[in-house]
Amino acid sequence: MKSILVTGGCGFIGTNFIRFLFDLPDEHFIVVNVDKLTYAANPENLADISHKYSDRYFFEKADICDFPKISNLIDKYEVDTIIHFAAESHVDRSIVGPSDFIRTNVFGTFTLLEVVRQRIEKGKSIRFHHVSTDEVYGSLGPTGYFYESSPYNPRSPYSASKAASDHLVRSYFATYGIPITISICSNNYGPYQFPEKLIPLMILSMLEGKELPVYGDGKNIRDWLYVMDHCSAVWLILNKGKIGETYNIGGENEWENIRLVEYLCELVARRTNVPSNRYKSLIRFVMDRPGHDRRYAINCDKIKTELGWKPTVIFEKGLEMTVDWYLNNLDWLNKVRSGEYIKWIEINYGNRL
Repeated sequence: MKSILVTGGCGFIGTNFIRFLFDLPDEHFIVVNVDKLTYAANPENLADISHKYSDRYFFEKADICDFPKISNLIDKYEVDTIIHFAAESHVDRSIVGPSDFIRTNVFGTFTLLEVVRQRIEKGKSIRFHHVSTDEVYGSLGPTGYFYESSPYNPRSPYSASKAASDHLVRSYFATYGIPITISICSNNYGPYQFPEKLIPLMILSMLEGKELPVYGDGKNIRDWLYVMDHCSAVWLILNKGKIGETYNIGGENEWENIRLVEYLCELVARRTNVPSNRYKSLIRFVMDRPGHDRRYAINCDKIKTELGWKPTVIFEKGLEMTVDWYLNNLDWLNKVRSGEYIKWIEINYGNRL
């Protein structure tokens, strides 16, 4: 890999992945970050990377649905590897407005695949790695796990759009021979996550004394994966994964939502020196969202056995690091919440908006 294009690199996982890449020793590839800069993307996340690695890091504001633009960028930077994170990802938003999810997640993936297909037909080699979600599998009962062979059963417009993009990627491997790999991950958590997602939303709400909304009875279960463990898995797949294969990436940390929120209350209380009951008293059970999957749990034996990966961050420790990051970066959190970072984008990238 000499030239890596990362889609959605200004989002939560993309930001952490680019940071992971530049922390790798003895690597000298260039990284091209392609991001449309929608509401949850923030190039300020990587301002220090841009300054420190100005000869190897390049940001390009672009819509992955824009075929001519993406095509030109692939040629301009002589891209040989694409890591596709870019996606609309919030289930609640997909219920209210599904069209953006279909456009970005399905048509955007199709556009990238078509660009790659045309280059490969001309004799160029481009590796394509697609990042998906365990939500494509649907909902589990109280026992069992999702395996790579599990049937798809998406139950929200978001998960349906990701399932469709997964199928497209596999079809381009089977039909055109494009060298692809797919990873399917469980819920990520860690620094730089936009505060509409559960963990940063709860932290921010506690600090502001706002109610902590929990869907239904709070007993929905999710498997949680620290974002840097996810990044290391993707990198391992790129280097050692078998072309055409799918790899589940799980944190092996199943928690009920209500238990997680209560534990966060205790963590934030310890850090802010207030009684945990003050935060727990803010918990409010609200009407469950439509199609809310009851339980996700990933079996990741395949990547562990075949590639030697395993999660390294214990969930409780990861939560501590995450809470500490947000408490130590309240300026970032307030900028993102208030939209002030958009002003930063306009100042720094105004000529490209």
